[in-house]
Amino acid sequence: MTNQSVEEAPVVHQQFYRLEMKESQMIKLVVAIFASLLFVYINSIMFHTLLSKPVFRELPRYVLFAHMLCNDSAQLLVSMTLYLLTMHLQAIPKVLCAFILLLATATFRNAALNLAVMSLERYVAICFPLRHSEIVDQKSAGVSIGVIWFLSALNVVIDIIYALMVNPVSFKNPMLCSRERFIFSKWQVDMFQAFNSFYFVAVTCILIFTYINVVLAARSASSKKDSAKKAQQTILLHFGQLVLCVNSFIYGTIERALYMGSSLELFFHLRYLNFLFVLLLPRCLSPLIYGLRDDAVRPLFLYYFRCGTRKVKPSVNAH
Repeated sequence: MTNQSVEEAPVVHQQFYRLEMKESQMIKLVVAIFASLLFVYINSIMFHTLLSKPVFRELPRYVLFAHMLCNDSAQLLVSMTLYLLTMHLQAIPKVLCAFILLLATATFRNAALNLAVMSLERYVAICFPLRHSEIVDQKSAGVSIGVIWFLSALNVVIDIIYALMVNPVSFKNPMLCSRERFIFSKWQVDMFQAFNSFYFVAVTCILIFTYINVVLAARSASSKKDSAKKAQQTILLHFGQLVLCVNSFIYGTIERALYMGSSLELFFHLRYLNFLFVLLLPRCLSPLIYGLRDDAVRPLFLYYFRCGTRKVKPSVNAH
């Protein structure tokens, strides 16, 4: 994480890039671009489905789902942009790099925090059904989304402001965009790890809390057991997505260890797998987990996915 290692990294990367580009790098690049565009396309269809009916635009449950779709799509596009810039060693102004990193970091952390909010919404719906419409409404959903973005962007905003204070002139110069270029002190690394740990522990506690209470509610309630059971399955799927988020933290640690060990070939192969399976692939889970499992959303999604080949649109009955 030192400035010296940051300056040396592009040179090492360029040497390996020239060698790798002759063999398999182009295939990897095509696969990554195709996967990103495919997932963005699926998320766009699902988002259009939610906009097609007023009931989806009004219920907080679907508002949070729509935010998740937009966040995942933005994360895909920003990640692909950074990936292409890195592969081609394209220098961009530091101001533009700061904006891209801000969006990349915020959308990445939004995924875990949004899972926690959606789990809390399901907890209120199952455990407090009579007060659900009072506690969870459009206003509270909007406030929750605002808090999510604030918490997600706080760490990287501090790094950008500190970098601006330490070396303001550098923001006018082009650079190879990476987060390490905004790291000047060890406390920034410690703060980054502390934020990641806090988000992971907080989201995990929320998921465990909501799951236990939903299970207890399902056992004690004489009605709406089907809804409670479905909520249990949804929260378990949240755990699965959270595990994928944790994998990205682990992969980052492994990548740094491999770089320090000078295992360049393994380092770049692992970084590509990290990008493809840990960052890109989980972004297609949101429409599959929440959209296709929803009886109200699924028929409409399939209708638009098939380009409206059916003569009559299915009816919507959201609860």
